[in-house]
Amino acid sequence: MSDRYYKKFNINPCGKSVGDCTIRAISLALDQTWETTYIDLCVQGYKMCDMPSANSVWGAYLKRKGFKRNSFPEYLPEDYSVSDFCADNPCGTYILACSGHVVTVVDGIYYDAWNSGSEVPIYYWERRA
Repeated sequence: MSDRYYKKFNINPCGKSVGDCTIRAISLALDQTWETTYIDLCVQGYKMCDMPSANSVWGAYLKRKGFKRNSFPEYLPEDYSVSDFCADNPCGTYILACSGHVVTVVDGIYYDAWNSGSEVPIYYWERRA
């Protein structure tokens, strides 16, 4: 399936694309290396006595980095997708939390190791200006 909003992106130094989507997404959004993001999230997790991939851990990290968490309006359809979000948000940097996946959107393009455009986001983080 082709998606005009998708650009392949995998910053994982070993090319892996399973289990580290949060690190890949945050690395892109913050313009950091995969390694820096991984260590930062491990430290955040250690401080919170939780795993680095826990929503509360990476959420606290993003908040500290100037991001704001947002919910989706109730009027959106239940199948509102990552691609739909891109079409509706052509400017800005966002991190979308889907069920079991995290992906970054920059200026209406989502960057991911695989085409996750049909995934349904649950909430999102927005970089504040």
